[in-house]
Amino acid sequence: MPAVAIGKARSWGSGRWLPVIAAVLVASSACGSSLEVLTAGRDGPPTLVLLHGYGSSAQEWMPFTQSIVWPGRFVFPQGLERTERPGGRAWWPLELGSAEDGLPDLAQSRPKGLTSAAAAVGGLLNGFWWRRAHIVLGGFSQGAMVASDVAFRSTARLSALVLLSGTPVDEASWRRGYAARRGLPVFIAHGRDDAVLPFSGSERMQRDLAASGLRVTWVPFDGGHEIPAEVVIALNQFLRSVREGT
Repeated sequence: MPAVAIGKARSWGSGRWLPVIAAVLVASSACGSSLEVLTAGRDGPPTLVLLHGYGSSAQEWMPFTQSIVWPGRFVFPQGLERTERPGGRAWWPLELGSAEDGLPDLAQSRPKGLTSAAAAVGGLLNGFWWRRAHIVLGGFSQGAMVASDVAFRSTARLSALVLLSGTPVDEASWRRGYAARRGLPVFIAHGRDDAVLPFSGSERMQRDLAASGLRVTWVPFDGGHEIPAEVVIALNQFLRSVREGT
């Protein structure tokens, strides 16, 4: 399965890319590693942090800034690992099969490298709070898994969580952290025909989160491993509601 099929987020919109206000930042994490970070838009807060998928990169989020209405800063961290795809990055290495097979079920496992990735992202978020930042954390595919691990296995301060075409990983551990995030707004979108990560995983997760008292916006769509226009529209509505506190 080509890496690009897993990691490239697609979005629609008009207008020019927002200027990159800081080409690269280096953020020290709790585990002693560092993240390269691209930022765009205005200086925060609020801050929208988006984690790319496997084989993608921070740069490939840039077109998303044309479609997402956000009054503050976009922050796009770069994955810790390099992949075979030129310029491609990952949060941890994956054993990839064919596109038809997709990825193995990760719900009962904890991949080596996930803890380090989540710690690096958590350290980045903690560094933003000296400015009393309003932070929304999200990700696509593997990035959504890392964002979930940060949300449900750490005390990082979050205003909302955005999960695009992800899947539960180390699910029992995550479930133990759901109650601590009671009331947190969560946006989850997944394609019914996703051949990479199963629709059923996100469907189950959104149901469990809602039962635990989180404020879930669930957006299933007819499509595959992607971010179609209807998801972008729904995400804009969600982010507006978070900013307005509704």
